[in-house]
Amino acid sequence: MTQKTAIILGATGLTGSLLLQMLLKDNRYKKIKLFSRKTVGIKHDKLQEHLIDLLKLSDHVSDFLADEVFCCIGTTKAKTPDIDLYKKIDYGIPLNAAELCKKNRIGTFVVISALGASAESKVFYNKLKGQMENVVVSMGIPKTHILQPSLIAGYREEKRPGEWLAKKAFIVFNNILTGPFRKYRSIHPQTIARCMVWLANNPYERVKIPSDEIVKLGAMEN
Repeated sequence: MTQKTAIILGATGLTGSLLLQMLLKDNRYKKIKLFSRKTVGIKHDKLQEHLIDLLKLSDHVSDFLADEVFCCIGTTKAKTPDIDLYKKIDYGIPLNAAELCKKNRIGTFVVISALGASAESKVFYNKLKGQMENVVVSMGIPKTHILQPSLIAGYREEKRPGEWLAKKAFIVFNNILTGPFRKYRSIHPQTIARCMVWLANNPYERVKIPSDEIVKLGAMEN
């Protein structure tokens, strides 16, 4: 079996950190490259860290070589109140990553977006995510998958009071969200990470993966 090299963007985040742990244990991968502004603080033979300014990712084309790229980048208005900077992170970084994939002939790009993403949306967050999705698809990377999770459950270091209350509410709502409303259930970051790994290692035609489908695919990755 030929072992692969994977790149993770956002490995210090909630989902990205879990994805990193999975890939380090996965015998299908020989090297995991991280591009981030701070170290994850892990020592491992497979791990190769590139501590950079992610807003200048395009400057690192010669290092951006792999078989697969996983993009777990995302911010919030509370964390990044500046609109221009917000766009550079949530739209610009995935765009630059997709461009580097195309330039370096990396055939697999898996990126996290959000449920409700639409370039036609009047909601800033959903519109930006939708625009990001459109430009990523336009790159024509052979194996492109865009995950659209609902509210992501799990502990975050930074305080998000509104999100905390929503998560508490979803503990109740998850039980009544059935049928076509299942995709609105909150989702665990580990499920998202497992889905990303499964998609990278299995043939799957669908490009945009809604939250309920993420749950199904995540359960298939052991």
